[in-house]
Amino acid sequence: MNRTLFIIILIAFNIAIDQISKVIVRTTMIKGGRGQINVIQDYFQLIWVENKGAFLGMGSDMNPTLRLIFLLILPTLVLAYVIYYIIKTKELDRMSLIAFCCIAGGGIANVFDRIVFGQVTDFFYINLGGVFKTGIFNVADMSVTIGMVILLFSGIFNSKKKENVSV
Repeated sequence: MNRTLFIIILIAFNIAIDQISKVIVRTTMIKGGRGQINVIQDYFQLIWVENKGAFLGMGSDMNPTLRLIFLLILPTLVLAYVIYYIIKTKELDRMSLIAFCCIAGGGIANVFDRIVFGQVTDFFYINLGGVFKTGIFNVADMSVTIGMVILLFSGIFNSKKKENVSV
C-alpha cells in the first residue's frame, strides 16, 4: 500500500472510531454520571461528561483567550507538524509511523470536538479498587496514549537493536 495512503487511512480510522463512539454516547446516555453504565461492575464504567479543558480537565478554568491558544491553536499547529513530519520522514520504522498516526488521529479528534462543540466528550472510567484509577477519558485519549506507548517501546527496541549491531 502507498505509504501516504496508509498514513491517511490510519489517522482517519482513529478519528472515525472516536467520533462514532462520542455520537453513540451523546445520543444514548444521560450527561453528568446520573446515567452511568457499569460495564464490569464498578471497575469499568461509562460516565458521560463534557470537558472544557485538556487531560483530566486541566485548563478548564483558564480564561477563554488562553484556552483558545493552549487547547486549540497550539495543538492544531503541533498536529500539523506531526503530520508533516510523518509524511516527509521516510526513515520512520512501521511501529513509529503507526504510533504517530494514533497520536495525530486522537489529537485531531479532540481538537475537532473543541471546534464544533466547545468541549470534549469523555465517557470511559476505570477504577480497579485503589490499585489503579483513571479520570474520565475517551477513545481519542486512548489513541494518543497507545501511540505514546508504542513510540516509547519502538524507541527502546530500536536503540537496543542499534547497540547489538554496533557491538
